[in-house]
Amino acid sequence: MTAKPLDGKALAEKIRAEIAAEVVALRSAHGVVPGLAAVLVGDDPASRVYVRNKHKACRDAGLAGEVIKLAESTSEAELLAVIDRLNADSGTHGILVQLPLPKAIDPARVIDRVDPRKDVDGFHPQNLGLLVAGRPRFIACTPLGVRRMLVDHGIETKGSHIVILGRSITVGAPMALLALQKGIGGDATTTVCHSATRDVAAIAREADILIAAIGKREIVRGDWIKPGAVVVDVGIHRTEAGGLAGDVAFAEAERVASWLSPVPGGVGPMTIAMLLHNTVLAAKLQIDKGEKR
Repeated sequence: MTAKPLDGKALAEKIRAEIAAEVVALRSAHGVVPGLAAVLVGDDPASRVYVRNKHKACRDAGLAGEVIKLAESTSEAELLAVIDRLNADSGTHGILVQLPLPKAIDPARVIDRVDPRKDVDGFHPQNLGLLVAGRPRFIACTPLGVRRMLVDHGIETKGSHIVILGRSITVGAPMALLALQKGIGGDATTTVCHSATRDVAAIAREADILIAAIGKREIVRGDWIKPGAVVVDVGIHRTEAGGLAGDVAFAEAERVASWLSPVPGGVGPMTIAMLLHNTVLAAKLQIDKGEKR
């Protein structure tokens, strides 16, 4: 068996084209261009790359994009003041604060400070709570992208056992909540594994759909995978040779899985596409609220 590729790159390009058309329609109907502000604190090389890619994707889709770069020495109070300014700015529809932040800054306080109506990352407790309640507004971009990949590739989640490796609020926890939602891309039986889980490999082997978001390079081996399972690799790591690898040992997994997302070209492009989707959604919701006043 050779796994078929879960091609996130091609799907993301299709979604970006759809978003670009939506942006044109919003500008024509309401005179509004969806605006995303990305805040980068410090000089983390990976964060710089992520923010640059997100900013370029915004421009290419016709969105208004702003990157606010702050020094590593920026205090928590200074960062919160920047967020307050963006919350009050009617031209900023979405706010993204790139993680990780410097150790002196509490990420929870920062996430809580973002207006939940502009929280296009989907990390604010209000947006996570709405997802728990089955009334999602903004869903974290990576889980949303994973669901879209599964749906668009015709992979059935209803009644499937989805095992998620990792419980972060950025991927694992919202992914589990999303998989439990009623309807297309949901209705799954979900297991979340984490650092205190016993015999993770045995649980992973029970998965019809295995989603790896542990953050450890190639930890998921071929013998962790049930033959014919769908494997989604959320991880991304730099190799000694300068290439990229995921949380899954690709060559081993490819011989066992039915579908497998590559690294790069799998989940990464979808995460950015869903960020654009959430920003356009934020603009629409803010337009709708303004028109109802």
